[in-house]
Amino acid sequence: MAAKKSVLTVLTGISLLAVTACTTSSNGGDAAPRTERLTTTTTPGDADLDRVTWALPYGEPTTLDPAKIGDYSPQTVEANLCDTLTRMNADFSLSPGLARKVGWTDDHTLVLDLRPDVTFWDGSPMTPQDVVYSLERQRDPRTQALYGNYLAAVTSITATGPNQVTLTTRTYDQTLPKALSTSFGAVNQKAYTEKAGAAYGTAKGGLMCTGPFTLGSWESGSGITLERNTSYWDAALKPKAHQVQFRFLTNSNTLTSALLSGEVDGTYELPPSSATALARAGSGAIHLGPSTQNVLLIPTNAASPAADRRRLDALSQIIDRDALIRNVFGGDATPLKSLVPPPVWSGDKAADRFDAAYAALPAVSKPDPARAKDLVRQAGPLSRPLTAAIPAGDQRSLQAMTFIQAAAGKIGIDIEIKQLQPTEMSSLFYDPSVRKNLDLVLTFGYVTMPDPASYVAEMVTPRGIFNWTGYDDAEVTRLLDRARTASDPSASATAYAQAQALFTPTAPAVYLATTHERMFMNKRLSGAPTSFAYMGMPWAAALGGTGK
Repeated sequence: MAAKKSVLTVLTGISLLAVTACTTSSNGGDAAPRTERLTTTTTPGDADLDRVTWALPYGEPTTLDPAKIGDYSPQTVEANLCDTLTRMNADFSLSPGLARKVGWTDDHTLVLDLRPDVTFWDGSPMTPQDVVYSLERQRDPRTQALYGNYLAAVTSITATGPNQVTLTTRTYDQTLPKALSTSFGAVNQKAYTEKAGAAYGTAKGGLMCTGPFTLGSWESGSGITLERNTSYWDAALKPKAHQVQFRFLTNSNTLTSALLSGEVDGTYELPPSSATALARAGSGAIHLGPSTQNVLLIPTNAASPAADRRRLDALSQIIDRDALIRNVFGGDATPLKSLVPPPVWSGDKAADRFDAAYAALPAVSKPDPARAKDLVRQAGPLSRPLTAAIPAGDQRSLQAMTFIQAAAGKIGIDIEIKQLQPTEMSSLFYDPSVRKNLDLVLTFGYVTMPDPASYVAEMVTPRGIFNWTGYDDAEVTRLLDRARTASDPSASATAYAQAQALFTPTAPAVYLATTHERMFMNKRLSGAPTSFAYMGMPWAAALGGTGK
């Protein structure tokens, strides 16, 4: 039986990443590294701000529909527009959101007690019907939602009171309340969303949510402007910025110049090349924060010669991770042993079990050219170069892929780098037709909630949206399902650990690194979170002026 108490009572105290962890500075590899302390947030800014200009280095979003976003740019924007039922905090803990309480009453009943005082931007009240609609919409095939799998165990979603929604499940699902803190748990107004139809979340269709900012304007190819929601329900997080303007700056040099001049106030995912130029900038500062990001090299389809396990292992054997981290990421990363970095589970009740299982995995190997060449011989000669995709204008991806290209060339694997425009690069992750003529993609992925099993399931189970090569191990699938449905944290961790031991050496991926969050912010403002949790929280509402 699940414990009959509020899930948030348990989860509010979870801190996924140690605030006091240390790393090397962002020096681009040009100077000896110095010790820096990771932080989760910056000093609060007290003054109102007329306008904040923020960069989106991964380009223009294709949509802001919470059911369809799964990339850096859209999540950076949408997190400030559409509140979620539970809320992610800067230290990766969870707290109440639009639901003041979330709890299992038994292994088959998850009850959401909603706040009674929440309104949408148009002033209309948020109702249980809006919540039911938003969740049901996730599994409606017409929505083409990305996160319908989170409802796999749910048999019904019903309004059970004037401020209550109840989810009935076939089995206990420890993922479900955590998922409510992601865009999956965002609440859209039913009437507006139905009227907008397929255009919902686009520049034409707009949005209707409850967040601290409203969608003011969206000029395709130029920028997105958010306006302060003066009637925001959360008094503790009323925005001080009247307006937030997002600019699409995918070229690292252009981004650097805009930050140096003050034309742009800040950005997340600051490229290492920009960090070198901005390290001593008088206009602002670079902030390093904890992150759940992972850098992977993944084959794009089962028919590609890159999907051959021997070639993937050969690439893994020839890549020098330490040099990659030093030269490409400026030292702000650590080698990765499996799909999920350890910080994801560091706040779990069974963290020790997770840690022990990860530690038991084989160490990240040093380059072994002889072994790599032998694997290439076993796989046989390639009839053509492999085509690897990266986002156009992203210097970090280009540098990393060029590094990998040079290493692969030493063992006879020729790689051609193809730079895709932001829209095409974003579509690649969800549209098989975009991946058809590609072989590899260098991904900067991330885990959005404190649940490694659900993330891995999307990559290695038959139903996973990121399982592009048809990987199918029945025992791995069974164990990941067990990890998801076990109400006892130790049993869940044990099942995941057993699955991890199986999928780590066989999953179609080359594990490279887990990076730290790198953010630049102009000295005239403060308050922004520095951790990767910004992706799932209304971070811009925390911004305020410093008077500098």
